[in-house]
Amino acid sequence: MIYSENILVCMAVPLLLTLFFVKDNARQFVLNFLLGMAACLLGAYVSGFLDVATGMGVEDTAVFISPFTEETMKFLPLLFYFLMFEPQDDRLFHAAVGIGAGFASYENVCSMVSSGAGSLGFLMIRGLAVGVMHIVSVFALMLGLVIARRLKAMRFASVVGALSLSMLFHGTYNLLVSKPGITSAIGYVLPLATAVILLSVYRSLQTAE
Repeated sequence: MIYSENILVCMAVPLLLTLFFVKDNARQFVLNFLLGMAACLLGAYVSGFLDVATGMGVEDTAVFISPFTEETMKFLPLLFYFLMFEPQDDRLFHAAVGIGAGFASYENVCSMVSSGAGSLGFLMIRGLAVGVMHIVSVFALMLGLVIARRLKAMRFASVVGALSLSMLFHGTYNLLVSKPGITSAIGYVLPLATAVILLSVYRSLQTAE
């Protein structure tokens, strides 16, 4: 058993103190990093509750429930920022990256505390893969909001489609890495390949302005 709330407090306090020393984009990134960590904890609460309520088991929960709850938790602060402040694409991009990085960092720390830190190689591979995976999934959500703003007639479809794709991507990653072997290797490479594709799409959208 680990005390996830205590880990969150220990990680969040130094970051909160930095808010007194940084401004503008740096402050925004720190705030979104903190939101990402909080979203991870809330997602774990909901997934854990549904795991117990449905009796699906850890592996089935990771594939069928966690992608839904975690992507929703990441999307809510991003959607709130988008609707309330109507930020430019670049600021929305920074918010998405901050939320994804905070989510992934907190999840990795909790996983390391729970499972141990004996294998540096495995932790490096998992850290890189999970880090990119969470950033990629929230990046896809950000792209959905950008497209929704430009294609007003397809606003709802763009948002729902982006959320669905991020959940599907997350679930596919969890399924691939659930068992050792070639599937795990494919799963670890998948986020990096997807990140390259999404960055290309984002740059194309920026060029088209």
